[in-house]
Amino acid sequence: MSAAKLFLLAGLLATGSYASPVQARTPYAVKDSHFVPSKWRQVAPAPSTHNIDLRIAIKQNSFDDLERHLYEVSDPDHSRYGQHLSELDVKKLVQPADHSLALVHEWLADNGIETGDLSYSAAKDWIKVSLPVGRIESLLDTKYSVYRHEDGSETVRTSEWSLPVHLHEHIDTIQPTNSFFRSTPKAVTLEVNKFGGSYSKDVTYHQDPNVTAICTPRGVTPLCMRTLYETIDYIPQSAGKNKMALANYLGETNNRSDTSLFLQKFRPEAAAAAYSFKFDVINNGSTSQAVVQSRIDIEGDLDVETMLGVGWPTPLTAYAVGGSPPFIPSNGTTTNTNEPYLDWLQHVLAQSDDVLPQVVSTSYDDEEQTVPPSYAKRVCEDLAQLGARGVSVFYASGDSGVGTSGDCITNNGSGAKRFTPEFPSTCPYVTSVGATMDFNPEVVAYHSSGFASGGGFSDLFPRPAYQDKAVKAYLKTLGNRDAAYFNASGRAYPDIAAQGSYFSTVWNGTDTLVSGTSASTPLIAAIIALVNDALIAGGKPTLGFLNPWLYKKGYRAFTDITSGSAAGCSEIGDGKGFPAVEGWDPVTGFGTPKFRDLIHLLGVHGTWNHTGGFS
Repeated sequence: MSAAKLFLLAGLLATGSYASPVQARTPYAVKDSHFVPSKWRQVAPAPSTHNIDLRIAIKQNSFDDLERHLYEVSDPDHSRYGQHLSELDVKKLVQPADHSLALVHEWLADNGIETGDLSYSAAKDWIKVSLPVGRIESLLDTKYSVYRHEDGSETVRTSEWSLPVHLHEHIDTIQPTNSFFRSTPKAVTLEVNKFGGSYSKDVTYHQDPNVTAICTPRGVTPLCMRTLYETIDYIPQSAGKNKMALANYLGETNNRSDTSLFLQKFRPEAAAAAYSFKFDVINNGSTSQAVVQSRIDIEGDLDVETMLGVGWPTPLTAYAVGGSPPFIPSNGTTTNTNEPYLDWLQHVLAQSDDVLPQVVSTSYDDEEQTVPPSYAKRVCEDLAQLGARGVSVFYASGDSGVGTSGDCITNNGSGAKRFTPEFPSTCPYVTSVGATMDFNPEVVAYHSSGFASGGGFSDLFPRPAYQDKAVKAYLKTLGNRDAAYFNASGRAYPDIAAQGSYFSTVWNGTDTLVSGTSASTPLIAAIIALVNDALIAGGKPTLGFLNPWLYKKGYRAFTDITSGSAAGCSEIGDGKGFPAVEGWDPVTGFGTPKFRDLIHLLGVHGTWNHTGGFS
């Protein structure tokens, strides 16, 4: 805090003219600081007139109780298993104490910001206010700068910020300040090829489906995925109640024409869904159906085509999330809503129970070290709310193995070598998805171009109890291998895996092959949506947050992947990262799903046949 501010504050306190009906003012102190990630560099002072949508996270009143509820309703051995909380139940648990809100409102009012300038999340645990940089710098006693990423994009951030001391315990985080997290679409960074081969001509059901005959490693189709993972003869029965969703960011959207071409070719009975799936627009997100430029919409097309190709006729919602335009000072940019991830999360948490989807697929993440611990913790706690309400949230584990070679260093200023985990996959309240390739057997996905299924251990979140047995067994097999380069006591990921290599995709009207965990994640989400369909039809609750069930019982319904490794960080050890082994591993988790085993394990009884499917 400036000397002038301290002097004025001291004088006002001494005279009593600055007395507060809530609490006496206190001096400012640093609330949070974070090293600037190595891929970013400071290039200029931030324009004082540049607007930022500032989000203030008020301390939630009873998150510990929410977490207890989450684990009880997600534990298959608990009497409350499957008794998911309602929107109102969750809101009551996370809404801030009145005293906390009063203190924050008082502080804002002292800085000329009235309640009429504010907007709130559904539980009032987040406050949003749009302010120019100059005012935010005074409010947080900080200095913003323009930072440039090595890819040329720019943003406005600071490395540390402050609050009055008496507010430290009432505010968890304020963003955008020192977070450099970007929800990057993984498919944009991956190997994308024009299709140059031929698909299997037989796209009808066999009495005895043969994976070898149907599946080809270069051109994985819905027929292949449905055959390999045993959903081929399941007829969904609960499409009116069951729902699935995906999220788009950074201008990505889902092209209906491309999706129609894809479904006509690979799932003709589902073709009409290309024009019937719903967009839910958040903060002016893009739903443009214009001819695409550059590589935009590869991720969006991959996601929607995979989910409809496998999960149809389950209704699909595509969240179109706006915000985070590039900051271009020379163009006189004055507005920059640059935390779109929070826009999405708060929008979904505010949805009523009858609208909320039962599964959500997200193929966007970033290096964990770009995220301040305070921000990561709060985002993760908000994701826990979705799990408590019965939503299965899936995140791609990343496409660079244990890290992009050449970039495997810590973000603490020491420059020490380090495996680089991905967030939000490292959040213990979500399910992280790795990638496989090939058939009979499936192996860890890896391409010589540099794509490798991601996995590892969090540096921010401790290992949750549900992982203890599986992860300890893996660490025992690993011994001291590369022990100095990861946090063995951290939350380990991924949890499960699915095919993620050379997916047949139609993009920009052209047959295209796309690889990555960004393919595996919507595939898993669609399969779990079908599991939920069977559960609903059987009068049972949907899976919701599936990790406690997965690590205790569910792993039995997955095919263990034991060949390959999370290659990456070539400067560390042999560059092969974590190897896949028998049992759980931080490359493919427990492996890939077996649909029939899943629903039988969950107690959905019936018979399979080749004309009527499962009944």
